[in-house]
Parts: sequence; C-alpha cells; structure tokens
Amino acid sequence: MAGSKPLAGLLVVSMEQAVAAPYCAGRLADAGARVIKIERAEGDFARGYDTAARGLSSYFVWLNRGKESVVLDIKQAEDLALLHRMVAKADVFIQNLAPGAAGRAGFGSADLRARHPRLITVDISGYGESGEYASMKAYDLLVQAESGLCGVTGRPEGPGRVGVSVCDIACGMNAHSAVLEALLERGITGRGKGIAVSLFDGMADWMNVPLLYYEGTGKVPARVGLAHPSICPYGAFGTADGSQVLISIQNEREWADFCARFLGEPDLPKQEGFRSNVERVANRPKVDAHVAAHFAALTREECATRLKAAKTAFGFVNDLDAFSHHPALRRVTLETPGGPVSAAAPAAVFSDGARELGPVPALGAHTDSIRAEFAT
Repeated sequence: MAGSKPLAGLLVVSMEQAVAAPYCAGRLADAGARVIKIERAEGDFARGYDTAARGLSSYFVWLNRGKESVVLDIKQAEDLALLHRMVAKADVFIQNLAPGAAGRAGFGSADLRARHPRLITVDISGYGESGEYASMKAYDLLVQAESGLCGVTGRPEGPGRVGVSVCDIACGMNAHSAVLEALLERGITGRGKGIAVSLFDGMADWMNVPLLYYEGTGKVPARVGLAHPSICPYGAFGTADGSQVLISIQNEREWADFCARFLGEPDLPKQEGFRSNVERVANRPKVDAHVAAHFAALTREECATRLKAAKTAFGFVNDLDAFSHHPALRRVTLETPGGPVSAAAPAAVFSDGARELGPVPALGAHTDSIRAEFAT
C-alpha cells in the first residue's frame, strides 16, 4: 500500500542549488508537493560534484527526487516574467541565492508576500541577511569551522570535519520544519509568512551544549575522538580480530554490570579510580587501558555476546561497506536519467505504507512543458 501524500496540491517554486535548499524542497516533494526547481543553463552545481550514482552526482540524486527541472535565465525579460507568473500561483517560494541577489532580481521575500499574501517565502543563507558576515561565502566545511564544530570534533592532536554536510543538512531540516509550521498557520489565518534560515544559525543551535558548558565552566570540551569528554568508559576498543567496538556506560548500575559480566571483575567499582564516573574521567588513561586489554583478548562476536549478557550499550565502528550491508538499513530505489539507484530510505516510517518517491530530473527536463503551462 502506497503511503499518503499530505502536501499534494501545493506548488513549491525553488531557486536552489547545492544542499540546504534542495534538502528542504526535496522533503516537501516526498510529501506530495509539486516542486519546480529553477536552474541556470549550466544546472545546479551539485550536479557536478561526482559521477558516482550511475553517472550522476550522489548529492544531486539524494536531494532532488520528485522535482521538475526548468532552465531559466532571469536576466532575460521573458524568463523573468515567466518566473513571476509561477510564483503568483505558488504556495511556497524558496531561494538560496547570494544575500540580496533575490531582491535585486525582483524576488525579495517581503515584496513577494505583499503581492501574494498567501505565499510562504524561504530565504536560505550562510550567515543571515545582515551583519558583517552576510556577504561571506558559506560552504558547509567553512561553517563547521566558524561555528566551533570542528573545534570540538576530531582527536586530541587537532580539529576534524564531520564526515557529512551537517551544516547544510541542519539548515535544510530547519527550513523544512518551518515551512510545515507556516502551512499550518496559513490554514488558520489565511496568510503566508517569511522564513529566514542560515547554515550558521542551525549549527549554532546544535552547538548549545558545548557553548553552555564552556560559558558555565570556562573549560573547552576536549576532543577525544571516538570517546566522550565527560563519561568514562565511553569509547571504541579494538578486538582480537581487528574490529572496533564502541561501548557506552551511562550510570553506575551499568558500570557494575559491565565489570561483573564483561570484565569478570565484580569488585572493580570499589577500587580507587574506578568508583564513580567522576573518578573514571579523571583517570581515563588507566580506565581505558584496563578495559582495552579485555577487548583485545576477544573476537568481535565474543565481545558482542558478553556485552549483550552485561546489558551494555554497544555498537560496531563500521566502515561504509559494513554500513551498506547493515541489517537495519532500509532502502528505496530512485529512478534517474542514468538508471535506477538504490539509496537509504527516508527516516520517517508512516503507518499507511511507504510513499512513492518521484524520479530525479535531467537538467531542463520540464522546461518546455512548464513554459507552456505558465505562458499566460
């Protein structure tokens, strides 16, 4: 049974590229909205990131299923007028052009809402529309660095990058949830509203815990790699057969069970340096070395058996090959111009069945039909 499409009948016009705006528009498309993606003649530059997905970009395939692609040059009067006609019929208008560019082109969000009171506008930027950083280019890793995320990520010897475009994705998620809220409000008031979301603001929100910790204690959370700065033991340990197992001890009861059933040392929690989480964190090298010696003597499966018996939370530190075969990984097939691509499924599972996801569009695949539809 195919799942429902609650946003069916809504029109979204999106002048978008890269990740954040396409993420937002793509999730609206998944829910049934008609999403018209406006592209330049050379296309969304994310189309050229790689050729891994049957000759197409892995980013583009992931973020642009179910959309219609139209190529416009809004510097041309005819195309500019066409875009205005499309926006006049739209429920949502999304743009992530450089700050101020949409306004200079005649698509400032406040002006659009004044002309079309039911319209919901979404402006996506790197650092917001004002202030000294507004004009800064804001690609994902740059914002990871500026927001302090890199500073709390990595190993003791230096900062690290989160391995996916987390600032872009967070921004897209924030924009998507804000659009849904605005649609609900419009159903009550009959009026749209403006939404502004930046990559930096999204990551700043996610950075609240290290920020509050630093401002409350004056201490910077340590970079500890695959470990936790304030809990011990909580980290990855190597096994006899070359795997890594990550364990998480959350309280003293779990620590006691781990010592008794995994380590076989029920009296260890009574020894100095091991008696409380505060003591263990202060003596992390000693505690971790003691735990590591036990893991190193066991295979991956032997570790799993003992950890389950101890009711210790654990997970394997998988590489991408292991992830691609993970028993919990749900998949969907996406149709693309290069052929079908198997991808990870959307996170939400609905009781009425999986939704049918639309195909990934070729550049300008819908230009002619959209020009004809919105000719007048």
